[in-house]
Parts: sequence; C-alpha cells; structure tokens
Amino acid sequence: MSYVDEVLAKVKEKNASEPEFLQAVEEVLDSLRPVIEANEEEYKKQALLERLCEPERQIKFRVPWVDDNGQVQVNTGYRVQFNSAIGPYKGGIRLHPSVYIGIIKFLGFEQIFKNSLTGLAIGGGKGGSDFDPKGKSDMEIMRFCQSFMTELFRHIGADTDVPAGDIGTGGREIGYMFGQYKRLRNSFEGVLTGKGLAFGGSLARTEATGYGLLYLTNEMLKTNGIDIAGKTICVSGAGNVAIYAIQKAQQLGAKVVTCSDSTGWIYDKEGIDVALLKEIKEVKRARLDAYAAARPSAEYHDKKAEGSNVWDIKCDIALPCATQNELGIDDAKTLVANGVTAVAEGANMPTTLEATEYFQKNGVLFAPGKAANAGGVATSALEMSQNSERLSWSFEEVDQKLEQIMVNIFRNLDAAAKKYGFEGNYVVGANIAGFEKVAEAMLAEGIV
Repeated sequence: MSYVDEVLAKVKEKNASEPEFLQAVEEVLDSLRPVIEANEEEYKKQALLERLCEPERQIKFRVPWVDDNGQVQVNTGYRVQFNSAIGPYKGGIRLHPSVYIGIIKFLGFEQIFKNSLTGLAIGGGKGGSDFDPKGKSDMEIMRFCQSFMTELFRHIGADTDVPAGDIGTGGREIGYMFGQYKRLRNSFEGVLTGKGLAFGGSLARTEATGYGLLYLTNEMLKTNGIDIAGKTICVSGAGNVAIYAIQKAQQLGAKVVTCSDSTGWIYDKEGIDVALLKEIKEVKRARLDAYAAARPSAEYHDKKAEGSNVWDIKCDIALPCATQNELGIDDAKTLVANGVTAVAEGANMPTTLEATEYFQKNGVLFAPGKAANAGGVATSALEMSQNSERLSWSFEEVDQKLEQIMVNIFRNLDAAAKKYGFEGNYVVGANIAGFEKVAEAMLAEGIV
C-alpha cells in the first residue's frame, strides 16, 4: 500500500462521521500522489501527511446568549487552527445551522492550500457556530457575537490567529466581535479582518472574493485562447461573492443571467441588474422573488416547488458561489450538454468530486475554489499589512494588488500542473503549488 493510501485509510477511520472533511482530504491527497511518490521515504519518516491532516488545535465551546424575549439560547462555537507552518492561522467564521466540526475541519484544511497559493505569510484555520443570524434582530446578533468572542478571544491574536467573515458573518458581525475583543484585551490590534473602514478595514475587501474569482477566471480563459467578453455566465448565490463576481464579469464584457438564494433563483435574459440585486440583498435583506417583481425581464423559480436550479440555463461559463456540494453530477451533465466551456468555484468546494471529474473528462476548464476564491483571504492579508503599518491604501491600490495576486496564483498552478505532467488539470496544479510551500516549511521547522 502506498503512503498516500495508508494515510487516507487512517483519516477515514478516524473521521468517519465527517464526509465533507474526508472529501477534501481525499481530493487533495489523490492529486498530490506524484509529489508524494517522488519524496515518499522522507515524507513517511517525518509523518508529513499525518501531521498535515491533523489540526494543530481544535477548540469547541458553548455560546450562551439571550434573545429579545429574555430566553437564554445556547449554540456551539468552533475554531480549528489547522496549520501555522507559513504564518498565523487565517480563515473565516461561518455562522449557519449546518456548522459542525466536520464542516469547520474541511474549510480549515482547504484554507491551508488556498492561503499558501496567495504567496502571503498566512496559515490555515477556520471557525464558526451553528447559530443562524437570519431573522435575528441587531441586538440578538450583538449578544451572540459578544458571547462568542468572550471565549474565542483567548485563542486568537494578530500574530496567532486572525479570523475573518464567511457565510453569515458580514461587516455587522465582525464589528460586534472586534468591539468585544478590544474590550476584553484592552488592545486595538488587527486581530479580525473584514472590519469597517472607520476602524481598520480595507477598501475592496467586500468586493475581493468576487472580483478575484473573475481575475483568475479571465486569466485561465486568456491562457486557453478564450475572450470572456460576450460570454453568457450563470452564477449561483446572492451574497458578497456572487454579487461582486456578477459586477466584475459584466465590467469585463460578459452577460450574467442567473443568481440564487436559499429559497429560489432568478433568470434574467437581459443580464442581472447589479444595482437592483444589491438593493434587494444588501439593503432590504429580502428574497430574490422581490428582484423578479421589480424587473420585467426576470423569471423567479422556487427551488422546492420546481426542483430546478441555475445550472439548467445554457451558458458558456458557470460560477458556483453559494455553498459546498451545490453542483452535482446531474448538474455537470446538463452544463456540458449545454456547451459550457469553463467552471470556476467562487464558494468553498461547491462542486462534488464526481462532477469535477466529469468536467475534466469532457474538456471543461475547471478552476478549484482554493485558487479561484482566494481573493478574499488575499485581501484580508493585505488588510493585516495595512493594520500593521497603521496605513490605509486606496481602493485602486488594493484592487491592483489583488488582480496581480490572482494572476500569479493561476500562473503558479498552471506551471505546477505542467511540471508534473498534468497540463490543463488546474485542481492538481493548485494542490501541488499550495502543498510544496507548506511541506518545505513543515520539514524545516522540525516535528511540531
């Protein structure tokens, strides 16, 4: 049995109840086989893969808070500090009912390689809670965030672990968490990213993941002789990533015709009106049926009633920007049959392994999330730099740095894929390019 297979068997036995984590580990280790085999004796002696797949620290805690009716509620909080070989732990905080330790471990594991790919000095981590911010008042959100940070604060710091936002954690939640951290520590430091501009946030952070997705997608298309201008794009999701991916895609000359939320999706044959979408989702915090009601060219589709989704619409490029495993094998077959040429992941692992392999077998250009959606964490690291220097850069400066980082990520993963004989396989390229830097640091730092 090869070293990779030995480690996969151990990981599966130890984490049998965590399918998302197992999926991420299997995908990464399978694609690293050529690198592992070339260094198998040393890596096995140093138990490099076992150490890579086992978090350095897992923190689980209760989060009691009081709702507006005076009733005490209790949620569970998590922080998984996965790997600090190349820098302090860096990764978001997810607030969603689906959160459990397996989801956080999967996200933290992916974050190791994503952060490495940026070329910046940040390690991998992730956190969150099964708290659902939807339908909660601002005061309920504040009380939860303060309670959450009352435990988390002792485990994080500007040079230790720097959390950020994720699903359910936007500027409001980051603000409440930062305020509580500052109060408890009696210290104003760059310990959270995604902060408001008035207290250390970075311009372009809100737009970063969506913009970065398009910068990398555009570079991938150009490398393969394709012009994004004039192409039809389907996007899933309607949060920050989706909204700003749509905006940047349309700035680059493409037409985006779909987006979705947890209850339904819209098809707008004239192209998504970004200003209206922002009004509906960011200001009114309403469902997408409100978009269709205000836009004659748009059709609203209820997911449960119809069993349909955005991938049923014919497009040249698909950008899944909602959540993990949202694009399955049937969706992949529909997209390929409709002539899709490229898929790039705006969310974390939104495409199942089966669907990913189907795209690759059918010649579809596929950019994995750990590369394609790295713009958010890259700009978070730029926010950390600004905080350390007590400086604030202009939107144009940050956006220019972001574009260059995303272009470099694609070029590095493209080169890594070619180096090991996997030209055009950007999943393998991304994993290898991210892994090599982390492995070198781990070996240099000894058995820790």
